[in-house]
Amino acid sequence: MASMNNIAQAKEIPIHDIKGLVEIQEYSLYYFTALVIFGLVILLAILYLLYKYLQNRKKFNIRKEHRKLLGSIDFSDAKKAAYEITQLGSTFKNDTLRHEQFFALLVEDLESYKYKKEVSAFSNESKHLFENYLGLIDV
Repeated sequence: MASMNNIAQAKEIPIHDIKGLVEIQEYSLYYFTALVIFGLVILLAILYLLYKYLQNRKKFNIRKEHRKLLGSIDFSDAKKAAYEITQLGSTFKNDTLRHEQFFALLVEDLESYKYKKEVSAFSNESKHLFENYLGLIDV
């Protein structure tokens, strides 16, 4: 009975060194979730930009094609060349006021090669005017 008595006394003795449970604030799950969401947003942005790049790379650009065709015009047939320059050059005439004025001057010069059965070869002045117009074009 003595041991029972000791146990009863031990239960009555207050313990001062042991504290109760304390709740610890843990935010690592929130940090991890925010990091994953941020990573997904960055990944989606990169995929979207890659998609747009690949889509635009294959896109047909009429301005580039017309610039390439203007650069490869054959001046041996002056009448045909004059019509091609007028048709292809009109793509760029509305870029700026200077383009518009230069194109009007070029078309006026090309009138002497159009609407006739027999035309002379391109003059150096006409070729120089055309080359200046090509130099203005930005693609």
